[in-house]
Amino acid sequence: MTTSTPLTWLYVPGDRPEVVTKALASGADVVVVDLEDAVAPDRKEYARAATAERLTDPQPVPVHVRINALDGPLATPDLHSLEGLPGLAGLRLPKVTTPQDVVRVATRPPAEGLPLYALLETALGIEQAFAIATAHPALHGIALGEADLRADLGVRGDAGLDWSRSRVVVAARAAGLAPPPQSVHPDTRDLDTLAASCAHGRALGFLGRAAIHPRQLPVIERAYLPTPEEIEEAEQIVKAAATDEGAQALPDGRFIDAAVVASARRTLSLADRTRP
Repeated sequence: MTTSTPLTWLYVPGDRPEVVTKALASGADVVVVDLEDAVAPDRKEYARAATAERLTDPQPVPVHVRINALDGPLATPDLHSLEGLPGLAGLRLPKVTTPQDVVRVATRPPAEGLPLYALLETALGIEQAFAIATAHPALHGIALGEADLRADLGVRGDAGLDWSRSRVVVAARAAGLAPPPQSVHPDTRDLDTLAASCAHGRALGFLGRAAIHPRQLPVIERAYLPTPEEIEEAEQIVKAAATDEGAQALPDGRFIDAAVVASARRTLSLADRTRP
């Protein structure tokens, strides 16, 4: 089951090659090898070398690498170690706060030509969301890093992040980028809360979610795939729109126009994941 629209992004620590191997067979749409928060300081060099060795060959699914903080001493050696590797499909940039952060990476030889994804994890990053989203053509997406953002803002509970979440969704759309995926749910065993959180994220305009354990993947996918009822409704709308009569009403009285039809087509595009 493949699609051009990822729904699941599985983070794995770069210093655990055996875990990376399992992640590649987990069914995740994208595997994100982490050189940053998931790796202890005394394991950074090993994680970098192990990741470069893994990505010497093409991989069965897209592999992104989250490098270390852009304003620290580790980002440059991270980038140089990854230069020109056939198995690398993208770079995730942590704690991006300004458009210049993106431009500096995008215009450096080790990263030239690679898709970049910016993680906004501070109040300043949120305030600069649209400027970051339009900083450079190499930027393919933005997303939140909610653990750091929560600490930076000093908010408690989930509702305290909803404004920031909406800000990032709007910035991505305004910049012509794909809808951002949700940030990770840290409790890998509480799948009921994960499902409820995904439903909330979908209502806010996110598409898909990052995960930190394979057991989270099917929950995320189920939450973001359209239901049979949604697929049936979308098919009715697209069929009615094929008459090319402009705005019209369905037999049950529902009004449809170009915006409704566009939404229905997005639903059917996602529904293709469930079809043989």
